[in-house]
Amino acid sequence: MTEPVIGQVASAPASLARADAIDAIVGPTRRYPGPAGEGLRQAWRECDLIISHLALGATTRLIAPLLADKKTDPGVVVIDEAGSFVVPLVGGHVGGANDLARRLAEGLGATAVLTTATDALGLPGLDTLGWQTAGDLAHVTRAILDSDPVTLVREHPWPLPALPDNVTEPGVPRFERRGSHVRELPPPPAPVARVVVSDHSAVPDDLPTVVLHPKSLVVGMGCNRSTPIAALRELLDRTLAETGLVDASITALTSVDAKADEPALQGLAAQLGVDLVTYPADRLAGIEVPNPSRAPAAAVGTPSVAEASVLAYGADLIVDKRKNPDATLAIGRLAPRGRLAIVGLGPGADDLLTPRARRVLADSAVVIGYRPYVTQINHLLRPGTEIVATGMGTEEMRTGLGIEKAREGRAVAIVCSGDPAIYAMASPTLEQGTEGIDVQIVPGVTAELAASAILGAPLGHDHATISLSDLHTPWDVIERRLQAIAEGDFVVALYNPRSRKRTMHLPRALEILGARRPPETPVAVVQDATRPGENFRVAPISVFDPEWVDMHSIVIVGSSTTRMVPTGVGAEVMVTPRDYKWLEER
Repeated sequence: MTEPVIGQVASAPASLARADAIDAIVGPTRRYPGPAGEGLRQAWRECDLIISHLALGATTRLIAPLLADKKTDPGVVVIDEAGSFVVPLVGGHVGGANDLARRLAEGLGATAVLTTATDALGLPGLDTLGWQTAGDLAHVTRAILDSDPVTLVREHPWPLPALPDNVTEPGVPRFERRGSHVRELPPPPAPVARVVVSDHSAVPDDLPTVVLHPKSLVVGMGCNRSTPIAALRELLDRTLAETGLVDASITALTSVDAKADEPALQGLAAQLGVDLVTYPADRLAGIEVPNPSRAPAAAVGTPSVAEASVLAYGADLIVDKRKNPDATLAIGRLAPRGRLAIVGLGPGADDLLTPRARRVLADSAVVIGYRPYVTQINHLLRPGTEIVATGMGTEEMRTGLGIEKAREGRAVAIVCSGDPAIYAMASPTLEQGTEGIDVQIVPGVTAELAASAILGAPLGHDHATISLSDLHTPWDVIERRLQAIAEGDFVVALYNPRSRKRTMHLPRALEILGARRPPETPVAVVQDATRPGENFRVAPISVFDPEWVDMHSIVIVGSSTTRMVPTGVGAEVMVTPRDYKWLEER
């Protein structure tokens, strides 16, 4: 799959400088620095997306005569002279202008002005899911926006982002949550529109309907050497017509390695906009198929190419081998897989939540987490998101529920603070078993990184991370690890350093570490890092008072080389030198 071609129409010095910054965000773009009208017309012919540094009105007048069809016109994004606002002018959804505007706004520190109705209301556009659509998209979208009853029909449980409450799926119970109370809602009224998710081409006409075509089909093909592409296309089109399947749902074309350089196969893959994936003949020969043949066994070393390559890709065979004089074809369907994202929310500050985490949360139909963490990101969730927020000590329930809902074909996010792989939800979720679902770990800024940035650079050299909680690790094991850290002279970040009941672990940890460090070694406690009430205190290890530490703290103990360095006006920062040779020479 090729990346979209992006062009920039810019000529003024300020816009040319901004164009360079944009290249750093989206990658190299084509430049059109000459007269604006000529540049826009040329970019219209050559690009998939256009960034105009002209005024909104001027851009509108110049592209008006060029507009033909929103399905084929390039998307156009306008950036104002000051670089404060990024406005998708045309092609917001289909043309990709809305996504580009968001990306540019994040990179430039600007505001994306999205005026398409679904984006303005925080709803997913049905034409923004990466799937082609057929049918009455405008009518169905209007019904969703007007809160009219809309029915959702999925032939298979392909995952979708959250849809508003007026979009309901027959046979799926609906619930209303108010605090800790949950009640089942009555059946919805008769629908006025329909959303169908299908890899078939038929569009029902008894009700305004839009059909979403998921990328679910795998087409396997074998062919004679130098077969014309028209012969392959004829076989494919005839098979699709006979089976009612749609080419918009094809996600891959497969064959044997011996055909990897076959021009017709390469050309057909390019026409379909998919990858050509090939497999060694000996691998295909070991796959049991319903219709083996001697001819391909003699020609390329496997009794099946079309059927075997579909199965090798991991699809279930739904159309057995078909053929014409030049080629063979089989079609498989990939089993729908639910999506489970384990999302790190960072230390708490909204601007330290990563753009990736924001996108994943917006694309999730179910969000599960500890109640304060869900509250933290509630404003980022789409209307209709199913939210499961629970109290402390319910990790087993949350992870199990997330896996269960993903297995139902849902798009699920389990949220946790900091980074999900550091004393958080990634490892227990994966340990429970996530076979058969797509799992994504979304990293976050963890507490030790947030605290280190507040203090200066205490983690500037080799360091260790350890939790002082003996809830999951025996204390004698924690002590052995602290002894090793002390002997290795590592800087150490202490998670869960102290609680109301667990008051002796931190003094013992400081005793173990202090026995191997100078008495002036700095120790810092940071409370509520990046949250309201953030504060910190630094003191030598010989006088550091564990009473300064509470459940909202992280403690960083320096190594023998960590020191306080003056900065600003009358201030100091905690630094562990990296031992750069050029600094030693200075």
